[in-house]
Amino acid sequence: MTFTDKLKNYDTLVFSAIAFFAIYLFCSYNGVGISPDSIMYTSAARNFVAHGNLHTFNHAPIVDFPVFYPTYLGIVSFITRLDPTVFGWWLDALMYAALIYCSGYIMSRFVPTSRIYKWLVLAAIILNPGLLQVYTYLWSETLFILEVLLFMIVFKQYLLNHAGKWLIFAALIAAIACITRYAAITIVGTGGLILLLDRTLPIRKKIGHILIFGFISISLLVGNLWFNALHTGTVTGPREPSITPFIKNLYYFGTVFCEWLGFTPNMYFLATTLAIVILIGFIAALAFNFYRRKLNSYENLAITFALVYGSFIVLSSTFSRYERINPRLLSPMYIPALWGYTSWGLLFLKRLRNPKLRTAVAVVFIGLMLGYITKIFMIDHLRYKDQIADEYGNPGYTDNDWKESKFARYLKTMDKSIFKSNVVIYSDAHEAVYFFSGLSSYLVPHKFFPKDVEKFFKTKRFYLIWFKNLEHSEIINLTDIQSRIKLKTIKDFGDEGGIYEYDGQNQNVQN
Repeated sequence: MTFTDKLKNYDTLVFSAIAFFAIYLFCSYNGVGISPDSIMYTSAARNFVAHGNLHTFNHAPIVDFPVFYPTYLGIVSFITRLDPTVFGWWLDALMYAALIYCSGYIMSRFVPTSRIYKWLVLAAIILNPGLLQVYTYLWSETLFILEVLLFMIVFKQYLLNHAGKWLIFAALIAAIACITRYAAITIVGTGGLILLLDRTLPIRKKIGHILIFGFISISLLVGNLWFNALHTGTVTGPREPSITPFIKNLYYFGTVFCEWLGFTPNMYFLATTLAIVILIGFIAALAFNFYRRKLNSYENLAITFALVYGSFIVLSSTFSRYERINPRLLSPMYIPALWGYTSWGLLFLKRLRNPKLRTAVAVVFIGLMLGYITKIFMIDHLRYKDQIADEYGNPGYTDNDWKESKFARYLKTMDKSIFKSNVVIYSDAHEAVYFFSGLSSYLVPHKFFPKDVEKFFKTKRFYLIWFKNLEHSEIINLTDIQSRIKLKTIKDFGDEGGIYEYDGQNQNVQN
């Protein structure tokens, strides 16, 4: 092995160490960030270790999310004998370091390749505010994004010789990814699309490989969804129709890229146009590679995944309601999109015959990349100052607002015997109730489901733990409840919320 070959690995290891340190810095004040999703994963992981099942804190199987990430946390917890909230930061740091190593490995095999290009892009990946946010929380994207790159590495091996073992290996990675994030169906779509477009495969072999890949890659997902339907009556939990039209979702998609490019909000008028240009650009690049019969490169794999994933998020947001398109939701797309829109420059430079012109173009590219890296570094620095230097912490249930909350402190230390064991507890933030008190509770119903609302009001007796600062517009609020029934106040925390009881004997406010 030559010194140059060794350097391909050593420089990537240096960047991986920097990535690990970056996550350590952003988790140095209050540990890993904890969001409502994090609590769902954590409670399922705890039950996996304690009882061998994947039930959440409300004693129901985890359905809104696939089963692998909480299983993964549970396995690590069983081995280390630590809680996910304790080991979460270093697990995220290790996965971020692994992500950077995989990225460096892939870029070392671009055609053509460039060490300076790799260094600049690795820096842009490490410093991306969206990825840094994802990898400082207990979120399944941390594992899914790594699975995307592992799939690319293995599927590339398959494309080199069309060996069945590599196809099966790639399909197995896709299968695991599909039970990590439901959106991983885009990995299946990516592999299937490239197999379909691959003109080097004889038609009979192509059909066989598509069937093998498709069957294996969706097998675990089908099993997960079947289990959900069997035990809960829904395949992915209750889902509401979208309230955002296609054009609005395109705009939100574009605003994320505006943010990644360092644009200020007053430039978001470019968002829709930018989204259209980005997606059409990927389509054009894929068509060009199909025409050139160059579908087996890492660059093309990145372009195809970015196109499939981006289209899936925009379209699914148009038909199903979930969180608005944001950097977290599009984070799996960042690295492939970055490669797709920068790697062509290497080929362009190679084709330039004039050395002076080639040098000038390279200097311009390096200058643009350094400017971009500086821009996102300043965004990260501002986040570090706000959250770590000023001692606020990663926003979530472990930040200073919650640490200083009288309500949260009370829930941690209260005498739980005030709640009778046979009486159900409701809340507008049931995950917060569990995180602070360890009690199981149920979310008050969504306004969109009137039958659930009426069922709630027919409950003869219940407790209500209400966080005023977490009220959500899509669920019935405290005013709605008090307009129908009379609540007895058990504990009042003013603007923070309170604990209430309905005993079924209080006079109805509304008949």
